Amino acid sequence: MKTLFKNGLVWSGSGFAPADILVSDGVTAAVGPSISGSAADRCFDLHGLSVFPGFADVHVHLREPGFSYKETIRTGSMACAAGGYTAVCAMPNLSPAPDSPENLAPEEEIIRRDAVIRVLPYASITVGRRGEGDVVDMERLKGRVCGFSDDGTGVVGADTMREAMRRCHDAGSLISAHCEDLSLIPRGAPIHDGAWAKAHGFEGIPSESEWGPIVRDLALAKETRCRYHVCHISTKESAAAIARAKAEGTLVTCETAPHYLLLCDEDLKDDGRFKMNPPLRSREDRDALVKAFISGTVDCLATDHAPHSAEEKSRGLKGSAMGIVGIETAFPLIYTHFVLTGLMQMRDLLDRICYTPRRIFSIDGGIRPGEHFEMCAFDLNEEYAIDPAGFYSMGRATPFGGWRVRGRWHMTCCGENVITPRGKEPLK
Repeated sequence: MKTLFKNGLVWSGSGFAPADILVSDGVTAAVGPSISGSAADRCFDLHGLSVFPGFADVHVHLREPGFSYKETIRTGSMACAAGGYTAVCAMPNLSPAPDSPENLAPEEEIIRRDAVIRVLPYASITVGRRGEGDVVDMERLKGRVCGFSDDGTGVVGADTMREAMRRCHDAGSLISAHCEDLSLIPRGAPIHDGAWAKAHGFEGIPSESEWGPIVRDLALAKETRCRYHVCHISTKESAAAIARAKAEGTLVTCETAPHYLLLCDEDLKDDGRFKMNPPLRSREDRDALVKAFISGTVDCLATDHAPHSAEEKSRGLKGSAMGIVGIETAFPLIYTHFVLTGLMQMRDLLDRICYTPRRIFSIDGGIRPGEHFEMCAFDLNEEYAIDPAGFYSMGRATPFGGWRVRGRWHMTCCGENVITPRGKEPLK
């Protein structure tokens, strides 16, 4: 199967240039001006859309198996495609927890059947994803997963994490850590322990519940030489600790999410759309994360896309489930508020949203000849208001509803799959 994409403005690494792209059997064959379509089986006219290599998100929740009333691999991967993503790493808070080859198999089967882009599963760090007890057999799982995580649960004991890091190092894999010390958090606390919480009568989640486990784990990563990735950092202390560890040669990388870069606890409303874990922190935390993101101390933009049912998100801050959706809005939000404002260059945004996540997690794909073809196309001039009712995800809970952004998605391609707002295009 040969497919030709005509008349795109293709990202070259430093800017856009008019070009066509020829794809053969899911692999980029040629990129250049005026490629003949005479030998192509199908042809798409991009009409001057801006074309990027497909984005990669190393932290999404697709909820299957076990929680398909929140999201499915089909709806979740379509939402990823609608955000420009062609490769995502799916977190392991599932039922069954993917803690063995046998328990991973149901997720793999659903991915093969239903995913419209590449979905790469995590395995859990501990058996049952309990955050304590036995460490999984990483040797048996390493070839089938992108890494190991107990996301949603912090690994409780230093000895357990040390053993996990030793096994992960020996397996040549990576640990992606959800850092949360529940012993420091008042039961049921829904938001950051800051001025807004005090003014509105909420118990708060202290910053140390995040940065404390990070500091512990950084010492263990240095000791074991394990590749260590920190999930969804939200505090200034977390960013500072990671910067110090990088300077000392520790094999650490990290991610943050758009909501931690664009919001703080001053923006809170008593609405489930503003409840996530970790919570929105202070203005000082947000500003420190923005600096760390721009400088590259924060390696990746990851959405922590976490859909829940409408009922689960309808109970205000105290009663709603933790988590918001974000895969469909990440690029336009950061493009609008960082690139168009001059805070960062497009090449740096693409580094955080595409190239570096792929490098850290060994994910191939792109639009250079010889690569597995992974592309997304946007109209960067189109302005619109974010409307959750139009999401492809089953989740609708976002604090960004109504925000005006630039950058409308038009197409995503992964191998031979061509996904547009009409859905997955049939082979012609």
